[in-house]
Amino acid sequence: MSPRLRFTELAAVAAAGLFLLSWGALHTAWYDDDEIVDTPVYETYGTAIEDGAVPYRDIEPEYPPGALPAFVVPALLSSDQEGFRYAFEWLMALCGVAAVVLTAVTLRGLRATRARTVAALALVGAFPLLLGSVVLTRFDLYPAALVAGAVAALVHGRHRLGFGVLGAAVAVKLYPVVLVPLALAYAWRLRGRREAIVCLAVLAAIVSAAFLPFVAVDPGGVAHSLGHQLSRPLQIESLGSALYLAAHQLAGIGVEVRSGHGSQNLHATGTAVTAILLSAIQVVALVWIWLRRPGSAEELVRWSAAALVAFVALGKVLSPQFLIWLVPAVVLVAAATPALLLAGALLLTQLWFPSRYWELVRDLDAVPAGLVLARDVVLVGLLLALVRDSRRVAARSR
Repeated sequence: MSPRLRFTELAAVAAAGLFLLSWGALHTAWYDDDEIVDTPVYETYGTAIEDGAVPYRDIEPEYPPGALPAFVVPALLSSDQEGFRYAFEWLMALCGVAAVVLTAVTLRGLRATRARTVAALALVGAFPLLLGSVVLTRFDLYPAALVAGAVAALVHGRHRLGFGVLGAAVAVKLYPVVLVPLALAYAWRLRGRREAIVCLAVLAAIVSAAFLPFVAVDPGGVAHSLGHQLSRPLQIESLGSALYLAAHQLAGIGVEVRSGHGSQNLHATGTAVTAILLSAIQVVALVWIWLRRPGSAEELVRWSAAALVAFVALGKVLSPQFLIWLVPAVVLVAAATPALLLAGALLLTQLWFPSRYWELVRDLDAVPAGLVLARDVVLVGLLLALVRDSRRVAARSR
């Protein structure tokens, strides 16, 4: 065993331990106060399926079919709400450990220095302490771990495996689809068109295997689930909403909060247009990133991180748990600034969610509104930092 490999293994074990300690700390002190949880919704889905309900026909999950194991497994392992949450948390903790280990595997493939490896794994191991208790009660560590596995496989040259795992991630929570064009370009440049087509076919087969059984039973139910997500209005935590809230505080423009689509959303003159405009900017940014066509593993991880940040920062919906998606991707980037900005965004989120969330929703309080705007601006800064660093690396490689 080479010294580099042994060091990476030891660092991965230490980071996994740090993650579990961080996970345990979320059950203490202020982390345990004023929680806003989604586990009762998950329990409803899991219990109904356990009792024989067919998803998308008898019940209406708002998530893709790949997410169902995150609800069904805890239901099978428990008999009441408390037991469900206990089982669910352990399942997510395992996903978190997997994300830590897979991040270490990717860093090994990137031939990262020891300092870079320690810094990256320290952040991915300790990030629950920065983001807070939302990590415990959302299933986003599940797709994040799959994305980490897909990137690890691609970096190590296992392209078909990587596309298969990426397909599984898409089937769990649609957001990893923004990585597909980058992964396809990477496989094409390294292995040629034929291999890229085979990889894309593997991904399509995995996604189809997850969706088609439910489409066959009730296509309308599946379409409703997808449409429910795509048709969401301007959520109160998004960048567009944060700008409206700032205008409300500074200029007194009228705004209103309405609940719907499983979130609290901002309504005012022009918010519908703002949501469309923000989505258009998001798409333009993503297309521009996809056209970068990464030709090395370092470029792949940088542009992948940029794509995920663009999707989160510029979307019309920006829930706190979305930041979980960014952690395993951004820590891989060989630069300090993106990691520091990510840590800042995580901490700014915890400063208002969940403790001040209802002050924001009910009172449009200036303090949480300012924190939301600051977090969203930091995420935009993170995107700009990733784009700048990626272009610099690409220029050096030519």
